Amino acid sequence: MSRIRHLIVAGATFFAAACGRAPEVTKGMRVALITPGSVADAAWNAGAYAGLTMIKDSLGLAVSHQEARTPGAQEEALRAYAAQGYDLVFGHGFEFQQPAERVSAEYPKVVFIITSGERVKGNVAPLIFRLEEGTFLAGIVAGGMSKSGKIGFVGGIELPPIRNGYQGWVNGARSMNGKIETRITYLNSFDDAAAGREAALAMIRLGVDMLHHNADEAGKGVFQAAKESPGVFVFGANADQSALAPDRVLGSAVIDLPRAFLAVAREVKAGRFSPKVESFGLEGGVIRYQPNPAFGGSIPAAIKARLITAQDSIVAGTLRPLGAR
Repeated sequence: MSRIRHLIVAGATFFAAACGRAPEVTKGMRVALITPGSVADAAWNAGAYAGLTMIKDSLGLAVSHQEARTPGAQEEALRAYAAQGYDLVFGHGFEFQQPAERVSAEYPKVVFIITSGERVKGNVAPLIFRLEEGTFLAGIVAGGMSKSGKIGFVGGIELPPIRNGYQGWVNGARSMNGKIETRITYLNSFDDAAAGREAALAMIRLGVDMLHHNADEAGKGVFQAAKESPGVFVFGANADQSALAPDRVLGSAVIDLPRAFLAVAREVKAGRFSPKVESFGLEGGVIRYQPNPAFGGSIPAAIKARLITAQDSIVAGTLRPLGAR
């Protein structure tokens, strides 16, 4: 119980400091975010923290954030926030689904939102981001621009949404070049940038000239590998990551996490929330492919036209980035 007491005290301290007032402000609605890694990753976790900040700024709600990397710490953090009476708790990642279900059974009035979750159970509901729709478009560019015919992907941990993103990337590339060869490596870590760099360099030595990732902090190593390797380009994941390697990033598959987070918080605040599966894709703009403007003149017109056609087809439902299933 000492760990839980520590989390409760830490959360209360953060809340008081963030609001600059005494604890009586805890009477209002409060929103918490738990991330599995650093919010300085310029990707998945950073986007979630931006969403939490938007909730605070737009709705005037008290917020708190904790980082919890292990399954045990993640469940403890969920339970601690529920015990404090937080109204809405975001567990940022597929791995929070089962712990949230266990905690929700004890605290049925708390709304738990699991990003990339898989089902509704009690007051636990998933936000599903069809990132494969964005990675398919990135794959079109990779397949059309690759000179070697070899592409590579570095994943943090092999989770269903990451597998889907990879498959969309490969299918997009192969829609441009049916002979594309692909390499994939999972690091079993979202934090080890050195491992991300080594994995990318190993692929580059095999002839890969187009790289993509979904590895959070570890993904920064992929950008470093590309910067060290002439003729190699990389695509960002979850956020516009062109700033990490401006002359090597052709584009990014982006999730607008703040928009999705704010929509949920508004529903909860207004008393209109009901647990359901919320799925976001290219339609509506939560998922998008963001080209790097620096390469606007380098992408052939045929590839740009194919991007527009593919996006329209995905939105219309006539093109499935994951193929027939």
